[in-house]
Amino acid sequence: MRKKKIYVADDDVNILELMHTILELQGYEVTTSPDGLSLHTLKENPDMVFLDIAMSGTDGSEICHQYKKNPDTSDVPVVLVSANTNLQEIAGNCGANDVLPKPFDISTVVELARKYTVAGKK
Repeated sequence: MRKKKIYVADDDVNILELMHTILELQGYEVTTSPDGLSLHTLKENPDMVFLDIAMSGTDGSEICHQYKKNPDTSDVPVVLVSANTNLQEIAGNCGANDVLPKPFDISTVVELARKYTVAGKK
């Protein structure tokens, strides 16, 4: 049984470490990135993606839009993460499946991961 894979992109190292730890403890295989650019070059698609909107030098909503436009990755759930007050609208415009407003609770991260991967291990 393979572990479900989750990709997390955020330019805040503390958030990356926190989400990596939370998700790994739940049984996920976690890949992190400070800018989200490696999402398009992964050898294997993740089972879901947490993507910050405003990262240094990159726009998470644009990465999401490109990812969702690609037929090979359009079915991968993407959750946008941000403190932006227009988060729902931005998510709708780029095709994201859900949002995670900052600041967030650990339990919400776990709930979203389970919702879109149907449990951590399969």
